[in-house]
Amino acid sequence: MYAITIPEPGGPEALVWDEVPDPVPGEGEVLLEVTAGAVNRADILQRQGFYDPPPGTPPYPGLECSGRIAGIGTGVSGWSVGDEVCALLSGGGYAEKVVVPAGQLLPVPEGVGLRQAAALPEVTCTVWSNVFMIAHLRPGETLLVHGGSSGIGTMAIQLAKAVGARVAVTAGTQEKLDRCAELGADILVNYREQDFVEEIRKATDGAGADVILDNMGAKYLERNVKALAVNGRLAIIGMQGGVKGELNIGALLTKRAAISATSLRARPLEEKAAIVAAVREHVWPLFSGGRLRPVIDRELPMPDAATAHQVLEDSGHIGKVLLIAPQGA
Repeated sequence: MYAITIPEPGGPEALVWDEVPDPVPGEGEVLLEVTAGAVNRADILQRQGFYDPPPGTPPYPGLECSGRIAGIGTGVSGWSVGDEVCALLSGGGYAEKVVVPAGQLLPVPEGVGLRQAAALPEVTCTVWSNVFMIAHLRPGETLLVHGGSSGIGTMAIQLAKAVGARVAVTAGTQEKLDRCAELGADILVNYREQDFVEEIRKATDGAGADVILDNMGAKYLERNVKALAVNGRLAIIGMQGGVKGELNIGALLTKRAAISATSLRARPLEEKAAIVAAVREHVWPLFSGGRLRPVIDRELPMPDAATAHQVLEDSGHIGKVLLIAPQGA
């Protein structure tokens, strides 16, 4: 088969479409013929040499994909060859074939095409596990999403609105804020021109955000704590703004607030399977009712992954960027 390889870390040009050995499913695994994969910022870090895949994971980037089951390992039940699925991966999605633990498979949701389903596993699992399973967002509460026009952000807006929460977002252009509003965002903050702490306070009559989903890390840590409501929960899922920040414990105690920081990729298989099962139960039915939809910026041929990475690095996209495998074109 062919896959996107990284012979040496570097810029987007470091991604090379090359012939590699075919994967073979082991016990508890299935083999997928990939239709499409989606691009995530973790893939950029891996390409740059900063985020190695977990042991035993394919060395090729790609944390989610869609496709058809082409083979089934021992000990797998509930799936058949030919099933159309999407999958949460630890790596290997930029390839014509990939092996996946059966617990990380999801059926293509009703109302979503096979190619478009590649945009769903990472964002739905990330949002559901952090905003709902850990931070316990409830109806009537306010969720602040940084990077509201990103793949994560566009799904977080839709899911929060589906459960009856109020949603605030930050983004850097009016076009991005407009798209967030179309998805249901109630409070729109241009972070280049406005202070999100003040805007959240004004919009909530001084109360603050009950839950904050943060992709920035250190750069926003102090202001995120200021923006939290009493009993607020800050969920950190990224480090685009750095890894080391100063935390005012007194402010956290005063607000009786909590901070969590998680990633999906390195979690044990049983934890990923539990998240995937929860997403299938709680999130998947919302697609058939039309309350959720994948937001896709563009589709590119998988061998042209370098262009896709450049799109993400330029931050001009809204939603997900997909890579279409040759057999999915």
